[in-house]
Amino acid sequence: MRRTPRRQRCDHPEERRVNPFATAIEIVRPDIDFGSGTVAAVGRRAGAMGARNILVVADAFNAARVDLLDLPGEVRVFGEVKPEPDIPNLDRALALAEEINPDLVVGFGGGSAMDLAKLVAVLPGSGQTLHEVVGPEKVRGRRIGLIQVPTTAGTGSEGGTRALVTDPATQNKLAVQSRFMLADAAVIDPDLTMTVPAAVTAATGVDAMAHCVEAFTSRKAHPLIDLYALEGIRLVGRFLPRAVRDGGDREARAGLALASLYGGFCLGPVNTTAGHAVAYPLGTRHHIPHGLACAVIFPHTLAFNAPAVPEKTRQVMAALGLPESDDEAAVVDATTRWCADLGIAMRLSAHGVPAGDLPAMAAEAHAIRRLLDNNPREISEQQILALYHAAG
Repeated sequence: MRRTPRRQRCDHPEERRVNPFATAIEIVRPDIDFGSGTVAAVGRRAGAMGARNILVVADAFNAARVDLLDLPGEVRVFGEVKPEPDIPNLDRALALAEEINPDLVVGFGGGSAMDLAKLVAVLPGSGQTLHEVVGPEKVRGRRIGLIQVPTTAGTGSEGGTRALVTDPATQNKLAVQSRFMLADAAVIDPDLTMTVPAAVTAATGVDAMAHCVEAFTSRKAHPLIDLYALEGIRLVGRFLPRAVRDGGDREARAGLALASLYGGFCLGPVNTTAGHAVAYPLGTRHHIPHGLACAVIFPHTLAFNAPAVPEKTRQVMAALGLPESDDEAAVVDATTRWCADLGIAMRLSAHGVPAGDLPAMAAEAHAIRRLLDNNPREISEQQILALYHAAG
């Protein structure tokens, strides 16, 4: 009897992966200091590394509180990191690094600052340009130290090996992945997130959750990463509403910082899927903050993928404290209400996205194969457009 090709016998990647344990996986981690008051470890670690010429890469707010790091030696600050940083923003940071030739780079801020810090640590003096290192493992090496200090709980960039920069010419994100961009140390002090406003807390918290959800439901999902992913979702489900209600809730802030770190652990070996691919054009074309874009899209991509990963969808819902379901309509309704209860406006129109731009956004999102190829369910350009309309 003629056998049907394996790809055609089953539409659900989760079902055809009989032995996920057989998939090879590599886990890399920085040294980690975690907990209230650990910001004091930054200066100690810098001193132990022998750093005397330090460049801090930060946004304007954190540039004004660099003294918290208690760094030794000569400290210069690049304090112009933008949300959704682009190539010109990176070029200005690289120019300062070329000028002062630091022996240590410290990323101090959210994911944007930490992503730029990674690139500033590897590109100056390397003979490589940004475009030459886009993609996986093209960076030749790193000759200086790198410490990451997150001040938001969302990206998990402190624990990962990826950096994203927007190319203004194409309005696409350029992704660089390299083990050389792994920090020597990540110092995660949840107290540094206490000043984050409620709206930003909500959006960045959903971003952390999206990292975990997308890795958990990915066709590249792995049992070793599932452990971090599912616990990260649980932590967000338990602590994000509390942190939004009371920004001074130290336990909630610590829980979210841990969830963010776990989300970062998910990004290296597994990475995100359709949720992030569909969210990216909202940031690059309409300057919607990344976490907010992920939040608006999250219910729709989770529901779209539910037929391919029904059991994992039910686990995601339970981890968020929602009724267990893999019914697409029920998933959209419950997760939309969960996000809205955090104060997030869940319609694209509320964020100024014009309906006439949706087809171009769908085409752009559909071209992000590095993420969509991980998605548990095939998704066409027209289906992405339908998701945008549903979120409109």
